[in-house]
Amino acid sequence: MGKGGESIPDEEWERFLREVEAGSKGAPEEPSARARMVARRLKETERPEPWRSHQPARRRRGKGWYVVGLLAAVALLVVALDPGRVTGWFGGGDGDSAPLAVESERPDQPPPTEAVARQATLDEPFKGSPAVRWGDGTDGIGLPEARATGWMNKGQVAQALEKTRDFLDASSLDPGVLRGEMPKKAIALINPHQQDVQDFLATAFRSPSRENDPLLLFSRFEKSKVRLVGDVVKTRGRITYREGKRGAVEVTTDVTYVYPVVRAAAGSDEVVRTIVRREVVMSWDDPAKVVIEPGTFSFVSYKVDSTNGGCDTFTGYLTPKFSAEQATSSPGDGPEVDPYNRSESMETRMREAGDAGCGTATRS
Repeated sequence: MGKGGESIPDEEWERFLREVEAGSKGAPEEPSARARMVARRLKETERPEPWRSHQPARRRRGKGWYVVGLLAAVALLVVALDPGRVTGWFGGGDGDSAPLAVESERPDQPPPTEAVARQATLDEPFKGSPAVRWGDGTDGIGLPEARATGWMNKGQVAQALEKTRDFLDASSLDPGVLRGEMPKKAIALINPHQQDVQDFLATAFRSPSRENDPLLLFSRFEKSKVRLVGDVVKTRGRITYREGKRGAVEVTTDVTYVYPVVRAAAGSDEVVRTIVRREVVMSWDDPAKVVIEPGTFSFVSYKVDSTNGGCDTFTGYLTPKFSAEQATSSPGDGPEVDPYNRSESMETRMREAGDAGCGTATRS
């Protein structure tokens, strides 16, 4: 759960929506968020391997039982001489099941694909997915080292970075928000004087549409239809920053979230995954130059790309499909995309998609 931002009471939330819809008379002019990128959603496919995979499957060894016995004997000898050396063989070190270090820069290729697809289960909802090695919640979102930037000193930058991660937690990881509740803690961190964003928020939750879709910023599922498996959401991403306009500290977040879900009906055990990648650029402005409430930020831009979250459905909720719906779905007319491929920027991914409709995810 995020540490920054206070929850807005229900009465205040309703008042906020009414005031935004009525308009704020005499409000000072504020910077607006760059044109929002419309979400391009991808349909999940049954194909086990992505066409873009850059790493071949591991070779199988088949020398016979006597080689296995010899290896076992050698392993016992190594354990006797140096037990700490083999920790990684069983997922405790640098083996294929070991957790990945936090992402510090964009990778140069997608994660490898398993030679044999393995079905996710209630006990292992990330089975067969690269996300099995990703961090849990905010642990998978690395913070850079703080340094004095723009109008902020080192300590202020560190606090802005922490609050940025708090926003990601409150908007895309909070259990209540994932169940469809209003993201009040996240909204409390947004500059209330950025009128175009406030208008967007009020409209998106009341009348979601392609242009005003709350999923551009928040992850929400309709609890009457689906529920998350367990209490872990896997993440991988990074936060960077630089000096922006008017000496502001401009922070860019690029994070992929993996949500395992089942149908809400009791006894459901078919696990599918919804994968959402968001890039959010925010500006921590100097109050001496921009009208802004202390401890809040202004949006610069935001983009989203989601897999198995619904295609051309604007209900305000992620709407994953299960095997029955996938079997009857028509193929998408957009490009094929590996949702775990973080080697290309969101700008590139959006540009490649162009005006195409629903694409096809090569794995989930």
